[in-house]
Amino acid sequence: MPKSLQDTICNEVMFSSFFKKHYQSLYSYLYYKFGDYLNPEDKTQEAFTKLWQNCGKVSPEKAKSYVFTIGNNLMLNEVKHHKVVLQHQKIKPKSHTNESPEFLMQEQEYLQKLQRAIGNLTESERVAFLMNRVEGKRHKEIAAILDISTKAVEKRIYRALAKLREEIEEL
Repeated sequence: MPKSLQDTICNEVMFSSFFKKHYQSLYSYLYYKFGDYLNPEDKTQEAFTKLWQNCGKVSPEKAKSYVFTIGNNLMLNEVKHHKVVLQHQKIKPKSHTNESPEFLMQEQEYLQKLQRAIGNLTESERVAFLMNRVEGKRHKEIAAILDISTKAVEKRIYRALAKLREEIEEL
């Protein structure tokens, strides 16, 4: 037999009186159990919001238990979240490397030389080379994209590699 609107917590007057009667006790319970750090007032309000959203499913006799259970679960979820955050904060990124400063400087200089050398290639060579080496595309794929033969792609990449070797060795 369906309940009338008067018998459910969905009745605004009934919900309002329930809220006024139990808000402070739920807040105090969460505050005493978990402290102020996890913001028990927000969790209290959220618990009542969930009660309102599910008011048709919760009988007035079980509403107090429902709200306290929801509030407690919200706080427990927040505790778990803070534990995960603390675990990730413990992991420190590497602040050092095994490479010497001289090696790092040489590496940086080499990258600059390489970028300059790639910039000096013709557009057709540069496009074919970067599609192959950076994007990892095969010669057939490049040929299809550029609408040229596979042999033309191979030739462009070969010329690009030869020019890069020559230019980098000069520097």
